[in-house]
Amino acid sequence: MAWGNNSERYESKILLYNLIMITDQLLAKYPIISDQVDAKELGVLLRELEKVLQSGAAGNIVEFGCYVGTTSLFIRRLLDAYDFTGEFHVYDSFMGLPEKTQLDASAAGEQFKAGELLAPRKTFIQNFKKAGLKMPIIHKGWFADFTPDDVPESIIFAFFDGDFYESIADSFRVCGGKFQEKATIVVDDYANEALPGAARAVDKWLASNRQYTSRTESSLAIISSCSKT
Repeated sequence: MAWGNNSERYESKILLYNLIMITDQLLAKYPIISDQVDAKELGVLLRELEKVLQSGAAGNIVEFGCYVGTTSLFIRRLLDAYDFTGEFHVYDSFMGLPEKTQLDASAAGEQFKAGELLAPRKTFIQNFKKAGLKMPIIHKGWFADFTPDDVPESIIFAFFDGDFYESIADSFRVCGGKFQEKATIVVDDYANEALPGAARAVDKWLASNRQYTSRTESSLAIISSCSKT
């Protein structure tokens, strides 16, 4: 019995090593095609996704705010490495940022204005074609206009990168009823003083959904079920 326990622990260490190495290999091999995410943040995001994939969970993945496809490309590569058979959906206005509200006010974030970070849908598609990767299911529109019917069932992993309060709140609104019990949700800019609306939207959602807990790594909020083991 003791030998078996040691063997299981050894196998677990090997699995963890392989899990980490896939992310590291992707980050070392492929370029980050925009300045909207850095290698540290991207590594955190991918490792959280890898934990979900390593668990064998079946379901679908969503990304709200895909810009030119920087994170989407890496997500797709990681999904392919795990032979993921679920759906991958991305959502973006492809018209830049929406208007701010008072909940987004910050002297450090004056550069984030309506229309900034505009990237046409065709640019996103071209980047996927150039990389030779399978295209995700693309949804074009303002987050405020999406409904729960626009997102898949059984969401096992979500990445929200809407920058502003209303965009993050709308992401939770449309996805909230579709999360699997042990889903992981990663929200960008939670610890970014230039974009305080993101943290305010996350904190409000968590206050009404106490079955979830959150921790912060880099600028990201990583949200998971309290019962998750």
